[in-house]
Amino acid sequence: MDPRTPTVDKTALRRHFGRAARAYEATAVLQDRVGQKLMERLDFLRCTPDWILDLGAGTGLQSRRLNGRFPKARVIALDIARPMLLEARRRKGWRQRQTFCQGDAEALPLRPASMDLVYANLCLQWSDLDRSLREIARVLRPGGLLLFTTLGPDTLKELRQSFAAVDAQPHVHFFQDMHDVGDSLQQLGFVDPILDVDHFSLEYRQLADLLRELRGIGAGNALSGRARGLWTPRRWQALNAAYEAWRSNDRLPAHYEVIYAHAWAPEPGEARSEGPAVASLRFYPRGPTGV
Repeated sequence: MDPRTPTVDKTALRRHFGRAARAYEATAVLQDRVGQKLMERLDFLRCTPDWILDLGAGTGLQSRRLNGRFPKARVIALDIARPMLLEARRRKGWRQRQTFCQGDAEALPLRPASMDLVYANLCLQWSDLDRSLREIARVLRPGGLLLFTTLGPDTLKELRQSFAAVDAQPHVHFFQDMHDVGDSLQQLGFVDPILDVDHFSLEYRQLADLLRELRGIGAGNALSGRARGLWTPRRWQALNAAYEAWRSNDRLPAHYEVIYAHAWAPEPGEARSEGPAVASLRFYPRGPTGV
């Protein structure tokens, strides 16, 4: 990552997601849809896990789905925000084998080589990717599976450009390109990484609806260099005017670029890859789809 890129304030991030816990599942439509599509990929992967880490588990929707698919497995639902985990515990089925753990993807509180599957739906974009992948590599057993989604750089491009028309402060988070994600997997020794990208467009009547939804799922601005304080009515008017340029068919779009990826932890004695070796990765770009 470019050292000039603003980092995430983890305290603010924890606070934002904590506030969103109660209403999260009713609001996080995109996260649900992407999670369903990620779960479907397990149909084509050899995986019979005993121990699963649901990284960035939130309110536990994906943990419950993982338990439904692998009823004998033990699922560790890990999230940075304690209120999310309390909500996940409240929603858990009484027969489901889940353990709840508060932690950071960049410093997982788990033993080395303890997980058979690490599943992470739309959470790694909130962390330093290399640090998180290094931690995932540490906790995966040899031959274990990493399956995840993250956001690409075209995500919220309309909002990013509209904010840029108002001031030079960071307002929208930095999202890495699919090829950079693939390079990181390769350099950290993951085996046979496969990545593809999908595009989603959500629509809103007005900008305030989009911003309210982002806050409702905990995805507010948590950048360390974010501006503090309230906006003046004049600045809000300028932001709304900039976003109105994107209006089509009486609706305002919000674009999301979603990267899907999976890779395997190396078996004992298996050589680790050196260098980016982009040519050895398989990328499958897709056309846009709606939600």
